[in-house]
This record gives sequence, C-alpha cells and structure tokens, in this order.
Amino acid sequence: MIEPFIGSEALASGSVTRHQLRTKFTAIHQDVYVPVDSVLTPAVRAKAGWLRSRRRGVVAGFSASALHGAKWISATRPAEIFDSNRRPSSQLVVRSGQVAADEIWQRDGIKLTSPARTALDLLCWNPVDAAIAATDALARATRLKLADVHSLIERYAGRRQIRRAREALKLVDPGSESPRETWLRLLLVRAGFPTPETQIVVRNEYGVVIAVVDMGWDQLRLGLEYEGDHHRTNRRQFNRDIHRYEELREMGWLIIRVTVEDVAGSLIPRVGAEFARRQYRHGGKGSRSPPWRYGRRDLAQKTQKLRSRAKARLRSTGSDITDS
Repeated sequence: MIEPFIGSEALASGSVTRHQLRTKFTAIHQDVYVPVDSVLTPAVRAKAGWLRSRRRGVVAGFSASALHGAKWISATRPAEIFDSNRRPSSQLVVRSGQVAADEIWQRDGIKLTSPARTALDLLCWNPVDAAIAATDALARATRLKLADVHSLIERYAGRRQIRRAREALKLVDPGSESPRETWLRLLLVRAGFPTPETQIVVRNEYGVVIAVVDMGWDQLRLGLEYEGDHHRTNRRQFNRDIHRYEELREMGWLIIRVTVEDVAGSLIPRVGAEFARRQYRHGGKGSRSPPWRYGRRDLAQKTQKLRSRAKARLRSTGSDITDS
C-alpha cells in the first residue's frame, strides 16, 4: 500500500530532499505527501487524513470501515476523522462528537473507531439505504456483533439521527456480498415479503454443498441471485453458473436471476408470482383454489399495493447504493 508521510518529518530525517519533495511527491493535505500519480484508495486517504491531524485524530466513518477491511467504498470519497483541527478541506470531512476510550481501536498505529462505533456513525451520518449497505459490508469484514451496536445506540440515546439508526440496524445483514444484494434484499422486505435468508447453503442427497444461494426462502426452495458483470464476462464463472443452476433445479430450487437492468416495478411481480406458487405448493395443500388461480388472484391485488408501497419507500429513503 502507498504510504503517505509528513513532509517536514521526511526533510528533517534526510530521507528526501526539498527538490525530491517538489518533483516526485504531491501534497494531499498540508505537509502530507504521497508519490506523484499515486492511486488514492480509501485506506490511503484515511491514513493521510490521520497524519494531517498530527496523529491526534481518530479515523471514523467510511475511512474507519476501509481500515477494518470493508469493501465497496468509493475511492473518491473524502476521508473522515474526529479531530480538533477543523480547517476546511475538500479531501477531508472533520467530524465532531464524543468518542469513548472503549470505542477506539488501533490498526498499524492508526487510531480509528471500533467496528461497533463505526457502524453507529455510518447509520447516523448517511442516507438509510447507503448506511445499511455500508454497515452490511463492515459487518461482513469484521464479524460485527449487532448487539454491540445496540449497546452504543443506548449509550448515545440523545444523539441526532439515533432513532433512524436504530430502525436501520434492524435491516443490517452481513450475508450481503455487495451493495446491489443489499438493494435487492431491502426491496423485497419493503414490498412486504418475509425477510429473506442470505447465503443459503444447499446440499445434495450426499451432504455435498452444491451451491450457496445469495438470498431466498429455504423452505420454499425459492432463491434470488444478483449477477454482476463478472457472471457474464468471466467465461469460467459463466460455465460454472450453468452447471450450478442445473444442479439447483434438480434439487427442486427455482432461482430468480437479477441484473442491474431490473427495476422494482418489474421485479416485484416476478418474485411475487413465484413466491405464491411455491407457497401454495409447499404449504397450501388444503386450499380449494387451484395453484394458477392462487398465484394470479392473490397477487393481482396484493402486488399492486406492494409495488406502490415499494416505490413510495424508495422515493422516501433515496437510492444511494452503487452497482457491484
């Protein structure tokens, strides 16, 4: 990883000359340098922001999440830090607030908020959907215990946006492997479906794992998978998917494949129709209605309501989730 450094310290130690500092390095903060043409990853930005604080600040938010190993963080996002130096900078967002001693970790000498405190900040500082997606990624990277976040919510009961954070935490699931999987899961929940299980392990009759389904309902053997570009452009992945779906079909599973082109208005009816059929097949044997009438009649009215509700919720929460 690129190592930012404090220019005045490098000059004092003799590791660089003034000419080298001017020609081979570029300043991203006052007296904080990186090599020219460096790729500024979220982790690099985080360390540079911490050096700007003269090692007194505490890295926070998305920057802390990046240092904890979370993925799906934009490389152009400014670093975030708790610091007494509040001088404006386009490369840094300085946060205010209290950080307790038990909420501060160290990683490679850098002070940063603990995973639980990082999750709390993400949920309070960002739009709901983006916050949930970011916390999903953090939880997946750190094995975050949601109970620890609940404890901090109680500790900071009077904090701004704490009520929103409490509600958003109920929707966090570390089983999401990408922001688009989070988007899909939230779409289903807000449309009125039972909360889907994530990363469902499917075994054959010999106990061998044949697939891990992104999300779905194990009892109904109905799954959904979000397919990013790598499923299409990677030939080996493409062939593996074909065999995998064949095995799942033989096991009685139906997989609804979702891509970036799918939108709520078309996806919800698709899922709803299959959900109703599967629900009838697996649990509605006593119903007098035949399967095709059950699927159509039940969903013709319900799906329209769910679609309107989903659209309203999407408009109210915003959609800051990026594609995988």
